[in-house]
Amino acid sequence: MSASDAHRTIETVWRIEAPKLIAGLARVTRDVGRAEELAQDALVAALQQWPDEGVPRNPGAWLMQVAKHRALDDLRRAKMLKRKHDEIGRDLDEDADPTSQIEEALDDELGDDLLRLLFTACHPVLPTEARLALTLRLLGGLTTEEIARAFLVPEPTMAQRIVRAKKTLAEAKVPFEVPHGAELAARLESVLEVVYLIFNEGYAATAGEDWVRPGLCDEALRLGRILAELAPQEPEVHGLVALMEIQASRLRARVGPSGEPVLLLDQNRARWDHLLIGRGLRAIERARALGGAPGRYVLQAELAACHARARTGEETDWGRIAALYGVLGTLTPSPVVELNRAVAVSMAEGPAAGLAIVDELVSEPALRTYHLLPSVRGDFLSKLGRHGEAQAEFERAAAMTRNVQERILLLARAERSLQAARATQAS
Repeated sequence: MSASDAHRTIETVWRIEAPKLIAGLARVTRDVGRAEELAQDALVAALQQWPDEGVPRNPGAWLMQVAKHRALDDLRRAKMLKRKHDEIGRDLDEDADPTSQIEEALDDELGDDLLRLLFTACHPVLPTEARLALTLRLLGGLTTEEIARAFLVPEPTMAQRIVRAKKTLAEAKVPFEVPHGAELAARLESVLEVVYLIFNEGYAATAGEDWVRPGLCDEALRLGRILAELAPQEPEVHGLVALMEIQASRLRARVGPSGEPVLLLDQNRARWDHLLIGRGLRAIERARALGGAPGRYVLQAELAACHARARTGEETDWGRIAALYGVLGTLTPSPVVELNRAVAVSMAEGPAAGLAIVDELVSEPALRTYHLLPSVRGDFLSKLGRHGEAQAEFERAAAMTRNVQERILLLARAERSLQAARATQAS
């Protein structure tokens, strides 16, 4: 095997095995930052040895073995065995040899280790942007450069963000565990929020040249599927997976030949991925089967399913969508939810009904810089023949968005409104 082939293989193996390596090491070291360093040491060893010696039959086990030895050397050299033994006493037998017990701990099945790692990376002690970065780093296996590129920040800034996050976890002595009881619901919400934010940044990029970033959607879906396997009794986990599966089914149809956005009602539904739709609908069934009132992610999945089940835009059950947004707004009151309900109401009852709702939202402080508010209002005004006002709204929305492709789309709609206004005046 050539050196280049070996390096490509190592990169692939690393993406698959890194989260499991870090999770297993973090369970014993109780330090996410140190666990990642040990895993990186194993990666360096692979880069040094595999091009000459060949890729081992079980590369994941090879990496874990190297990391395990580094962990033991680290503990011995720093004379930390006794302290670590006390810290992980629940995992170690007081009468047994600490070194052998640590080896056994690292050799055990991963069990809940990945779930522990996910809850640790998404701990509320960290700000949202740090949770996003650390999750992609530790569980996604992405490099700092890749994460920085995904979120359009300089690499040194992202590197500092990740370092600070690991330091914060260490200083706060965040336990490497899955929370229980009342704390679980709050912590699970943080995990779900992080995964969905990653997905949303891929589905509708907030800034930059690209309208969508499928790589981020894929990463969020992978994390969501892992979470669904590790927490099968949580309806909201299945709801989030369902929502992402169905939304991801439209990715190919959301972008035109030149990268331009294609809005939902203009999409070629033959390009939707019906395998993903099927997976999403089954995930909704699993969530519903667990019982209880539907949460925010189950409700949003039901909304996405309304679109997925419609063979054409005209067949969409807009009345049901408006009703679901009403339930969602009661559960999680938000002007953004109300804006989405306005769109559904306009499709079910006409643009005047939608505009009446939107006009109530114009003074909302939370929507003051939200470009979709003037965009939606411009759409309603255009349908009502108020083209001059629509033009102004589209131009305002274009000035607010940081996404290049979306700005082009909004300016094009403003130009069409201008032409329609001139035509109306001429007649």
